[in-house]
Amino acid sequence: MAQWTSAVGAAQLARLLKSQQDRPAGPGTRRPPAYRSLADGIRLLVLEGRVPVAARLPAERELALALSVSRTTVAAAYEALRTEGFLESRRGAGSWTAVPAGNPVPARGLEPLPPEALGSMIDLGCAALPAPEPWLTRAVQGALEELPPYAHTHGDYPAGLPALRAMIAERYTARGIPTMPEQIMVTTGAMGAIDAICHLFGGRGERIAVESPSYANILQLMREAGARLVPVAMAEGLSGWDLDRWRQVLRDAAPRIAYVVADFHNPTGALADEDQRRRLVEAARSAGTVLVADETMSELWLDDAIEGAMPRPVCGFDPAGSTVITVGSASKAFWAGMRIGWVRAAPDVIRSLVAARAYADLGTPVLEQLAVNWLFSTGGWEEAVRLRRAQARDNRDALVAAVRRELPDWEFEVPEGGLTLWVRAGGLSGSRLAEAGERVGVRVPSGPRFGVDGAFEGFVRLPFTVGGAVADEAASRLAAAARLVADGGTAGTEAPRTFVA
Repeated sequence: MAQWTSAVGAAQLARLLKSQQDRPAGPGTRRPPAYRSLADGIRLLVLEGRVPVAARLPAERELALALSVSRTTVAAAYEALRTEGFLESRRGAGSWTAVPAGNPVPARGLEPLPPEALGSMIDLGCAALPAPEPWLTRAVQGALEELPPYAHTHGDYPAGLPALRAMIAERYTARGIPTMPEQIMVTTGAMGAIDAICHLFGGRGERIAVESPSYANILQLMREAGARLVPVAMAEGLSGWDLDRWRQVLRDAAPRIAYVVADFHNPTGALADEDQRRRLVEAARSAGTVLVADETMSELWLDDAIEGAMPRPVCGFDPAGSTVITVGSASKAFWAGMRIGWVRAAPDVIRSLVAARAYADLGTPVLEQLAVNWLFSTGGWEEAVRLRRAQARDNRDALVAAVRRELPDWEFEVPEGGLTLWVRAGGLSGSRLAEAGERVGVRVPSGPRFGVDGAFEGFVRLPFTVGGAVADEAASRLAAAARLVADGGTAGTEAPRTFVA
């Protein structure tokens, strides 16, 4: 009986490996033998979760042909991986990926580290900040006061609590986008919202156009749903969206869905201007594509100059409501532990989403909905988000200064909002930096997590989640990881020391 649960084709594996193998070696660095380079590349893909554990790898002859190397090179690489515990084989069943005994199974998304690991490891993997107290406690207390009437009901509200739906609709109307409660569905976070949309509009095998790069967890969600991702390259730096490329992809590929983060894009931090938003909506409408606009970062502007000058929401350019579906969330602007999201769409789309929910999660927790409704209705939300902006701004400035000091050859532009810095890592492999970072006590996601088929190998994403002395220490550890990678991983490493902010 085979021990593998999925398979990776030769062409797909070759694409994933290509960017790693093609990056030039640093000055004075000796290239490893070809088989060693291939084994290291596959091991990195497994450690990062981009090739799942228990995935059947191509036969030696197939992979050798796809990579234009000898079969002997592939055989030697596979044998090295078997020796290290990253590959298992059985005659007649092939070879499949594994992890050595005692190693945790790699995550395919960007899950936060467990709290007990934070003493020795600085976590730059998850773009989320601690709760803005005292507003979390006050919101929960307010929710408990409002709970008794709901406790006498069944507690299932597939579309969300009527009071919260009305409040979210009112907030869109205040932004100049007239909205009825019937256009709102409350979800379990933005991920729950996008998962529901993908299942409604993007069945298995459907094309979904995505920014390249894009949010790693959403890309993985779409892959798991069986979507065929169509990447659309972002422009360099913070200039954002290339509308000629978008128009061509929407016309030629005819994707059922397009997913965009127009407000402080994750991971680049870019902000789409009004002309880009208008043209993107027009292109989607012409192609018959449903445009999903993720607004989870929309309230996280960090510079005073942009306050009051934010572009209109993407849905503001779709007055008929036939093209744009908007997704919002409390998780980034308030707290990741507050798993409340929402969808704004045409009433018939909301009805379809609600009907399909009967076969998914039935509804979102009532207490958390009441807490968010309390924040919206009392002004607590605005106060909490003000605290969040100040903290993110301070962290951004501290991290930028520390990285520029410790790693002056790393390149990036400083965004005006959001929670992430997209960094070109001085010609080094992002995958290898992520691996080396684990060894020196800093966890950082590599660029390929945010792309399709191995793109962005030369990048890492740094979130604004640490500041002050912790930001300095994080940059110092990143510099140590960079030295390890530049030296070919041969330099000695110290055990990561416990660090308390």
